[in-house]
Amino acid sequence: MRLLATALSALLAVALPAPARTILPDATMEAPPMGTQTGLDAWVQAVRPRALAAGIPAATFDAAMRGVAFNPKVIDRDRNQNEFTKTIWDYLDTAVSDDRIALGQQALATNRALLDRIEATYGVDKEIVAAVWGLESAYGTFRGDLPVIGSLATLAYDGRRAAFFEGELIAALRIIDGGHVSDFRGSWAGASGHTQFMPTSWENFAVDFDGDGKRNLWSDDPADALASTAAYLRHWGWQKGALWGLEVRLPDGFDYDQTTEAVKKPVADWAALGVTPMAGGPLPDHGPASILLPGGSRGAAFLIFANFQVIEKYNTADAYVIGIGHLADRLKGGPAIAATWPRDLRALTLPERHELQERLGAAGFDPGGVDGRMGPKTIAAVKAFQKARGLVPDGYPSLDILTRLR
Repeated sequence: MRLLATALSALLAVALPAPARTILPDATMEAPPMGTQTGLDAWVQAVRPRALAAGIPAATFDAAMRGVAFNPKVIDRDRNQNEFTKTIWDYLDTAVSDDRIALGQQALATNRALLDRIEATYGVDKEIVAAVWGLESAYGTFRGDLPVIGSLATLAYDGRRAAFFEGELIAALRIIDGGHVSDFRGSWAGASGHTQFMPTSWENFAVDFDGDGKRNLWSDDPADALASTAAYLRHWGWQKGALWGLEVRLPDGFDYDQTTEAVKKPVADWAALGVTPMAGGPLPDHGPASILLPGGSRGAAFLIFANFQVIEKYNTADAYVIGIGHLADRLKGGPAIAATWPRDLRALTLPERHELQERLGAAGFDPGGVDGRMGPKTIAAVKAFQKARGLVPDGYPSLDILTRLR
């Protein structure tokens, strides 16, 4: 027990990856100036008629929103999410640390009967469910301590994703009005419970697995939360027994322009091009697959299947999806990622990511907007720029690319 406690302390001593938003959309506008408590108070009064029109009783709204506090730290976290601001290797160092693996194996052993029943009921591998649990709340030990209503109100008032967070706030008020939760606390984004569901995800996917008449994701008993996660993944098409992806070795002279989720080929075609599993043997066939280079051509390469896109429904960041998939593999006893990462590189800052997108656009390579997110359109623009300059078109948005654009 002392070893377990020490491992837990070490795990929580580092910043946990940002929780899943199921589903938090990318920003579609520049960040507005930081708000104020006075501004939030005025916003609460403005949103009250809309909440009442959506069916929230006036007494419920007034009680829940009374004294709601503006939290600038929530805004800061929203604008600097780990999955988008850290390098993939720094992210995975935390997401799939030795401590998280050890605690996950203990959680699997302790909850084996429960997880086996969930797997049998929903057809979702128990290690994937456990990996979500581990990455979201360190297996239930850190479920968030911020008032959900305050976080959602702050984010909705902030305006960058106003419609999304206002909808989540109204859903959270419905949860309160229904008497489903007494201490409604969670992450900075308003996600809560063992596997960090957003309020609308609770409405759409939460299940009463323990049969007590409640869909309780917040108690110490994780049954409903873990089953709800499995129900969520099943809804989006999880294929039991199929891989999310695997680490592969690319042959010399490989066409790096094909390393994108937009390019899907039968496994036989990838094998014919010389792609092989890093662990050896033939490539497994779980349907059409893509090749992803989250750390550029100098990092690990992954062959990804349909289950990768299912995990994306929980959180769209490639780093998060790989973190969940790789943690699940390690919980099954699989090997660590074998390739080295280009640890001499650093992640671009938010201003640098904005500048990269602005300069790509000015140079005739459409990044899909200037939002600081290195999404598919920005990666495609980086690839096009690299090809035009005779560079390896791996799409990695490095400082070198920004320097060349300058």
